[in-house]
Formats: sequence, structure tokens, C-alpha cells
Amino acid sequence: MTEAATRRTPGAPCWVSLIVHGLSATQEFYGRLFGWEFRPGPEQLGPYVRALLNGKEVAGIGQLPPDRHLPIAWTTYLATEDADATAEAIRSCGGTVAVGPIDAGSAGRLAIASDPGGAVFGLWQAAEHVGTTLKGTPGTPVWNELVTRETASVAKFYQAVFGFGTEAVVSADFDYQTLHLDGRPVAALHGVGQGLPRDRGPHWMTYFQVADTDEAAARVVELGGHVLHPPQDASSGRLATVADPEGAVFTIVRPQGE
Repeated sequence: MTEAATRRTPGAPCWVSLIVHGLSATQEFYGRLFGWEFRPGPEQLGPYVRALLNGKEVAGIGQLPPDRHLPIAWTTYLATEDADATAEAIRSCGGTVAVGPIDAGSAGRLAIASDPGGAVFGLWQAAEHVGTTLKGTPGTPVWNELVTRETASVAKFYQAVFGFGTEAVVSADFDYQTLHLDGRPVAALHGVGQGLPRDRGPHWMTYFQVADTDEAAARVVELGGHVLHPPQDASSGRLATVADPEGAVFTIVRPQGE
């Protein structure tokens, strides 16, 4: 079990959050699935809690205003040292900024944006809150991956805005690029062509570490969620794609060698 670095390299995923209709029911689901506990966070965008494991912050969950009907989805936040400058870069590179940049109290400054393919992601400029402070243990985010139609054009957007280096998997039938910062992989782009879910479009996927993928997938169903892709072995470990009771999709993985 290791603590994450305090300051994230700009561009690196640093936080994940979810905005739902039923805040207390959602806390109950993730609390029982991952062992999370909760404490209130900044409420600039409405009621909001931070999820903790062993007293360390791992994710955020907020409540949608009753009159808003937005897709319920986990959002990956990428670190920035200047949310306003990054928002400007997003616009000039063909992306869209939907919310902000705005201050989240003394915690930091945030924006919600989308890439040219429509995949939503967040920006986080840390002040008091640096993001996820625990990794390498079950119940923590372990990986973030953009699921999109094809990676070539969208890779140029993320390279231009965040300065990522990219490394492609050389394969005739597998469109996959790893995003690197300071020579290490921090996230990935996965082109699935016609395999993209029609109801979701391009989206960032959060992977949460679990101790046992099969057991966790069964627990998701017990708690009122759904299994979309049953547990299977992959190069990264044993994984399954699941959804919580409100339909937010995420991947659970027992990493290789754990």
C-alpha cells in the first residue's frame, strides 16, 4: 500500500468523481462494495461528499439538482497548474469547456470539458485538495482509459493540450495508445470502432482495484448494480465492466501479480 505523490504532474489523472440523483443510496452502494467512508466536501456544485479509505481521499460523489438530467458517469480529472490556461488550450484544439473554470472553495479550481470526440473529462488545479491520496490497494482508482472510435486524431488533441508522449500497441486489429508523462504511462486511449456503446459515445473509463474480481462482480449484482462484461483475464489482470444502480459504468480489476 503506497501513498500517491502529493503534487501530480500536469496532465496526469488525479481524481475521479460521480454526480448522481440519489446521493445516500450511492454512498451505500460504494461503501459496501469498496469499504469507502464519506465526509462532506465543497458544495459549489451542490451536495458533495468525498470517499475515504483508511482516512485517505480516493473519490468524490455529488448530487445532481432535481431538474438536471445529465448522463450518470464517472469523470476522470486531469491535473493542471493553471485551469484557465488549459481550458483555453482545450478550446483552441477543438474541445469544449462545459463548466468553469470555477473555484471549489479553498480545495482548488476545476473545469469540466470534452475532447473533440465528445468524451467528458475534468481539470483539477490543486490548492488544499491534491486529489486521490491513496493507491495500490483495493477500492482505489488504478487506471484511466479513454474509450473512443479511433485513437489517431484524438491522441493529437491530448498531446497538444497536455504534452503527453504516446506509445502505440503495434497490432493490425488493436487500436491502443498509452499516454506517457515523464517517461511513465499514466493513462491510455482505446479505439473500439463500431464497438462503442451507442448510448454512451466516447468516454473515459475508471478502473478500480479489487482483491477478487469475480467476488466483487457478484457483490455489484447483490447491491443492485449490473455486470456488463463478466470477469475475464487480460494482460493487465482479471477485469470486469460493471454499472452501479444508477447506471454509472466502471471497470473492476485485480491487477496482474496482485
